[in-house]
Amino acid sequence: MLEIKNVKKHYRKEVALDHVSLTIPTGSCFGLVGPNGAGKSTLLKILASIIQDYHGDIQLTKKNDQLKRITGYVPQELCLEQTLSTIDNLYFFGKLYGLSGKELKKRATEVLHDIGLSNRSKDKVMHFSGGMKRRLNIGCALMHNPELIIMDEPTVGIDPQSRRYIFQMIQGLQSKGCTVIYATHYMEEVEQLCDQIAFIDRGKIIETGSIPSLLQKYAIPSVFAKAKNHFPNKIGEFGKITKRKDGHLIKTDTPLEVMEEILTCYKTNPKDLERLELVQPRLEDVFFTLTGSELREGNPSIRPENTIKQEVYQ
Repeated sequence: MLEIKNVKKHYRKEVALDHVSLTIPTGSCFGLVGPNGAGKSTLLKILASIIQDYHGDIQLTKKNDQLKRITGYVPQELCLEQTLSTIDNLYFFGKLYGLSGKELKKRATEVLHDIGLSNRSKDKVMHFSGGMKRRLNIGCALMHNPELIIMDEPTVGIDPQSRRYIFQMIQGLQSKGCTVIYATHYMEEVEQLCDQIAFIDRGKIIETGSIPSLLQKYAIPSVFAKAKNHFPNKIGEFGKITKRKDGHLIKTDTPLEVMEEILTCYKTNPKDLERLELVQPRLEDVFFTLTGSELREGNPSIRPENTIKQEVYQ
């Protein structure tokens, strides 16, 4: 669908993107994962043609298509007119994409159904919940039936019901052949939605691949144990022990042997062992392995919303 080659972007002296190269497969839900300030929003705004001052190359697989024409962009910040109704917001964005007349009304009706707001079409947005606004925010980006949908943290601050609805919308878009680029720092969302992912940190792509391949390549199985008394030091011979508030996490290549050894240690006092379980590798473990740090708040000084007030959609 899309080839991103050596894209670079600076905000004054700060490096926002550092030679970013990615291949986005057609029909996939591609996850862009990283902490706040990692460069996710900057890259998405470049793909959406909002930021045009950058170095590098972006190419579509279909040579006769224009990226801007086939792209629907869902920004992290709500881009809605609060004093207008749901349908009027959709009409506004539909007209920006060149829709008019019966085509505009027909498409707005379809989108209202898709985002679950058909019965609230005449209500003003200011009275909506956060989840309803997020769904409408997505709907505005879908008015022109885009082939590529770019979503920047679309589930921030919403309730579980709306999050589940948005997930269903994304899966529905994929079933129609659309390609979705989904930026987030919520690992559980990536694990549920995405086919391919890229980890980005400090403006650099540090790894890409499918979730199973990354888990197989980087994640180390772990054993979690919670005991009342002192945890046996000899368990450290089997792997790295991390002490947590609720117990001990042992990363090891031989998890079953570790569990067997722990059970042996507490054989005489089994009640002292409160929990013992095998912990399956997660994407967050992969990120930790690659960066040496957990997903964190990034440096807000290089976040694009603080520095590109002069950038406009052209």
